[in-house]
Amino acid sequence: MDLPTIWFLAVAVLWTGYLVLEGFDFGVGMLVRVLGRDEEDDREAALGAIGPVWDGNEVWLIAAVGAMFAAFPAWYAAMLSGLYLPVLLVLLGLIVRGVGLEYRHKRSDAPWKARWDLLIGLGSLVPAFVWGMVLANLVRGLPTVLSAPGSGQNTVVTASLGDLLNGYALLGGVVTTALFLLHGAVFLALKTDGPVRYRARRFALRAVAPVLLVTVAFLAATLALREPSWTTTVAWVSGAALAAAGVALLAGREGWAFTATALAIGGLSVVLFGQLYPTLLPSTTDPAHTLTVANAASAPYTLGVMSWIAAVFLPLVLGYQSWSYWVFRRRLGGARVAPAGTSDTGDTAVPAPR
Repeated sequence: MDLPTIWFLAVAVLWTGYLVLEGFDFGVGMLVRVLGRDEEDDREAALGAIGPVWDGNEVWLIAAVGAMFAAFPAWYAAMLSGLYLPVLLVLLGLIVRGVGLEYRHKRSDAPWKARWDLLIGLGSLVPAFVWGMVLANLVRGLPTVLSAPGSGQNTVVTASLGDLLNGYALLGGVVTTALFLLHGAVFLALKTDGPVRYRARRFALRAVAPVLLVTVAFLAATLALREPSWTTTVAWVSGAALAAAGVALLAGREGWAFTATALAIGGLSVVLFGQLYPTLLPSTTDPAHTLTVANAASAPYTLGVMSWIAAVFLPLVLGYQSWSYWVFRRRLGGARVAPAGTSDTGDTAVPAPR
């Protein structure tokens, strides 16, 4: 396996890690006003569940984009310049969310916190939806031209807003948003106690079927873009994982449910990057303009130096993040705890977690 292929796999792994870990952050942010009805207890518990880890999860995005920049500069330039508006919306959403998570605690009055909670929700919704659109457009392909004919290194994306808002990309945005909502709800059911835990589990149980439906539709559309390959098996695994998450929730196995939703999101990412390879950015204008792993990669010396740096520092980063999750592994309790096997609102009981 050559270095460009190894670094394509590295980029795919980094994006997959980002979607899985940041996915539940986005889900919690979108759900905080829905599941956290009591300002003093429920919302604090919901946001406290992601408080120690949300900024660390964003490191995966920095690493993924940095790896793209160093290993495939032409891909990085074409993607971020051609998708400038969506990427700008993502950055604004991340900024708003980050500021909201830090500043909502600066004052204790309810209106102040309510405004920041709304911004946290919007700052989570926008990236969740837009990242799905961006990844879908990358797999589907975009119109391009060559700024210097004969050089694949100078591919320029000429997509208009209308090109980006195609049906497949919009479905991709819906799927990532739905998956992150489910993932976040299961995470809250796993990490909190009291009313938020039971509301989150009830929400997740009701969401499994529609999320499975839209995910299967998107996976089928993705597989139809290319010739059948090993990604078909991964797509089946991703769909089965969502179904398994529902079964685990019914059995009160929240840890297994979270593992299943993480596997579903990871499987979706693997399908997208698997369908993309060996191309990086298909051109819908002229196949000759397509960026590939071969024509967009950096020089072998650059890739070699990067490989040594990654071999040294990546285990340290992974070890530190794993340690931080271990330290904050316990549930967050609320002021009010619903009786085991019941919900705090008198709705139909669900099995108590074990």
